[in-house]
This record gives sequence, structure tokens and C-alpha cells, in this order.
Amino acid sequence: MGRAGFSKNSRMICAPLMAESVEQMLSDMHQAKMEGADVVEIRLGCISNFQPHRDLKLLLENKPLPVVVVYGATWEGGQYEGDEQERLQALLLAKDLGADYIELELKVASAFMKEDKLGRLKSSKIIVSCYLDSPASLREDLGRLVAEMQSMNADIIKFVSGAANITEIMEVFELLSHSQVPMIAYCTGERGLISQLLTFKFGGVFTYGSLQGTSICGLPSINSLRQAYGVKNIDKNTVVFGLISKPVSHSKGPILHNPAFRHVYYNGIYVPMLVDDLKAFFTVYTSADFAGFSVGIPYKEAVIDFCDEVHPLAQSIGAVNTIVRRPDDGKLVGHNTDCEAGITAIEDALKECTVLEPLIPSPLTRKLFVLVGAGGAGRALAFGAKTRGARVVIFDIDFDRAKSLAAAVSGIALPFEDLIGFRPEKDAILANATPLGMHPNTDRIHVAEETLRDYKLVFDAVYTPRKTRLLKEAEAAGAIVVSGVEMFLRQAAAQFSLFTGHKAPEEFMRGIILEKF
Repeated sequence: MGRAGFSKNSRMICAPLMAESVEQMLSDMHQAKMEGADVVEIRLGCISNFQPHRDLKLLLENKPLPVVVVYGATWEGGQYEGDEQERLQALLLAKDLGADYIELELKVASAFMKEDKLGRLKSSKIIVSCYLDSPASLREDLGRLVAEMQSMNADIIKFVSGAANITEIMEVFELLSHSQVPMIAYCTGERGLISQLLTFKFGGVFTYGSLQGTSICGLPSINSLRQAYGVKNIDKNTVVFGLISKPVSHSKGPILHNPAFRHVYYNGIYVPMLVDDLKAFFTVYTSADFAGFSVGIPYKEAVIDFCDEVHPLAQSIGAVNTIVRRPDDGKLVGHNTDCEAGITAIEDALKECTVLEPLIPSPLTRKLFVLVGAGGAGRALAFGAKTRGARVVIFDIDFDRAKSLAAAVSGIALPFEDLIGFRPEKDAILANATPLGMHPNTDRIHVAEETLRDYKLVFDAVYTPRKTRLLKEAEAAGAIVVSGVEMFLRQAAAQFSLFTGHKAPEEFMRGIILEKF
């Protein structure tokens, strides 16, 4: 606990504001309040031609929310590079004018302490901050730093560092968990995103969110913190599920799983995890707090090596898209929910416009199933098609990979460059299981446009956008089209059940997809 009036259990969403004018800064404050921020951080070094008396008076007399005043020097990553005494005088003035919080770098706070100036800031709460290159620096000198910052009677101590790998963030979580004083701690950049999303679980008092329309790498929006992730609802008992992928920013999983958790009153959170090294990741993220993972591109095949057990279907496919940490012994069990999700989505679309012959078990039976992409999703679709009695032809940029999959499903592999000239038989099925066409790109697999009319159905595993260029062109040619959104929904519902042990609220999840995707 710091000075009276601030609890370690406090949890606030803070919006950093970096406008270049006082007028825009005021406008941004009101926008932050409207979006759901609890406090704003005004960075004085961003204001052009900053005049302390005039500008601070205008900002602090008209603030709609509590304000953290930051006037960071360039030597600590800020924007101010003028006279140091003028900077410190501006911070003292901010206190006199009613700033709720003043942030001081550790070096400055130490100087204030020696000069007995900290008392002059006592009407504002003090945040003492330390910026480091990496969490490893934190570990090496942590005891001394924390003791020094606590000795200044700070209300909050703050650690910020870069992160070259998601594994480094565990240092931050450990720091927060063991802190006896109110603390802010996070990593910057895309790999540091989960340090913002999970900070309240581990005891942090602030998390940072950007305004709508403002993109800051590694910073979620205020709206997503409140709506998609529901961070104000999480606590130390919240169970964490993550998407292991690279890239990961395209994922819609958080806006589907998190509301579904809340809908059934399950205390869980689903977060994107940009992973560079699977071995390092699974070596570090061993806690029962991290109870399961979705697995995305490019790890669905490689991740099998890190599972303690693999479900027979996933084993036969050779790809895992869901991992659950078994509660009783902590072992990681791999599953594949892509296979049935993709194949049933295709089957159901065909059933709506096909009269099945007697004794034919599936509308895919005896159909030519042309698959492009032999990675994790492609393997799931190929095995699903095989179980329905389809004849499978596979194209992949890695011909050896295509041949290996073809051998596993008694299919045929053809060189990727032959795809543009491939002529399917009438009423064949085409399935894209490559990332081509994923937002923001508009490319599509190299299927000749004139052959699209020969396919009865075209499926695209890409789900952002909902209707890809391939699907638009196939629909124009008269084919039935199935979006990857349908596969995504079905595999996510199956994942939900594996994660939680509860039946997935499928209609609720479908409603989210119709509204958000």
C-alpha cells in the first residue's frame, strides 16, 4: 500500500493522450470518458509550443476524468529535451492546479527526495516509474529498484520494458503477483499485448487502452478492453486461454470466446499470443493459470511435439488446433476441432441443394475434392473429405508436403504451378486452406476464373474478410460458397466445450458472428 487513499486492489483503464494541441487534448479526454476510460494520461511533451501556466490551467480546470500528468524527458523515452528545471517546475505546477497523479522517473524522484521536494507534491498521488530495455533487466536488479521506489513513499510504482519474446512477459506477471504495493508493470510492442490484457489478474492497478481510431502497437483499444476482453471482470482466479499463432493480430477469437465465457458465467479470458518459439513458450507457460490454447498458423503440425497426449483424430490428421491442460496432472492434451467443423460446414451447404441417393452417407461421397494447401487446416479438411468417401486432389507450394498428405488420404498430389491450368470434373468441390485472401490482402489462390463454374461448391478457410475475393468470384460463377466463418464458428464451439467442460452457447456465438464478422 502506498499513501492513504490508494489500494493495491484498484484497477483502472488509462488512456494515454498524445495530441499536439491543448484543444485536441481536451477533446480526447472527453472521448476517452465516453469510451469508458477511468483515467487519462496527458503527455505534455507532445503539445506543440507548450506554455505551462496557460496550458495546464486549461487542461486541469476542464478535465472530465482523473488525470495523470507525464512530462517525460528524452533520456527516459519521452519527448521533452529542454531545461530540466523548467520540466520539474511544470510538474509542480500541475500538482498545484489539481493533477490527480504526477509521474516521476526514478532518477528524478530520487533527486526530489534528496532535496526534500517530494512533500511539495503531496496533494497529488505520485507514480514513480522505471523504464528498462527488457524484463531480464528487471530480474537482475529488482530487489534494489523496488526498495528504492518504495522508500520514496510512492502511491504507485511503475515498470515498463520492451519484450523481444512473449516468454519475457512471465517476468512481469511474477513481479505483479508478488508486489506488496500498488504497481503498474507491462511490456511494450506487439509481443507485450497480453501484459495489458492480463494485468488485473496478476494484481496490476492500471491497464492502458487507446482511443478509437488511434493505433498504438501493443495497446488494445479502450473498447476492446471493456467489451471484447471484459478486463474489469477478471481476477486472480480467472482462467487464461490463448491463441498461439504468428501472425496473431487477424484473429477474431477474442470477440467470440470472451463474450461466450461471460454468457455462461465462466471465469475465463481468451487472449492472442504472438509466439516466436514453441519450445521456449511451452517451457515458460507451465502454470495452471494458462489452461488451454488454440493453435493457428503456422504451428498446427509442429505443436504436436509439445503435447503430452494427442487425441487419436488429431494424431491421424497430424495437426492440432486445440490444447487443453488437464487439471489433475497438468499434462497438455492435443485435439483437432478443424476437421469436423470444416467438413460439416461443406456437407450442410451441399445438403440444402442436393437430393442424396439412397444409401449414400454424405453429399461428398465419390465427389472430387480439390484442396489447395497442405498445412494444418488443409490436413484437417483432407482427412475429413476422405472419411466421407471423397476423392482428394492436393496442391501445395511445398510439393513434398502435398505428396505426404496425399499418401495419408489415398489421394493425388499435383505441383502447385499446375493449379492455374487444372480443369476439374463437373460438380467438384474446391477448398482453399491457404492464407491467400486474408485481410488486408486481396489475393486468391491461382484457380483459373473460367473453371470456377465447374465447381459445385467453393469453400475458403479464410474468415477475414467474411466473403473473400475467391468466394465472390465463385458465387458470380454460380457455385455454392461456404465462408471460413462457418468453419471458424463450429471449431470454436467445439473448443469452447473442451476448454470449459460446458456445452457451447452456439446460437449466442452465431449471433456474435453475424453482428461482428
